[in-house]
Amino acid sequence: MSKNITLAVDEEVLKRAKIVAAQRRMSLSAMVREYLSSLLEKEHFEDAARNALLKLIDETEADMGDHKWNREALYDR
Repeated sequence: MSKNITLAVDEEVLKRAKIVAAQRRMSLSAMVREYLSSLLEKEHFEDAARNALLKLIDETEADMGDHKWNREALYDR
């Protein structure tokens, strides 16, 4: 089920967005739907990646030792 929404968009942004939509042979509504879908997909992927990294951090038995790194030591030649 689709829902209609109302957006307030700067006139110049709207003009340029309509041009891009026409170049893609799609309606402005379709372009907005596609953008929102891809944004949500990206967010889902980033959340999954973040959660996987946090899980690895929690589960690791690695020991980094007591050494504290500083900028001077890292760039010391």
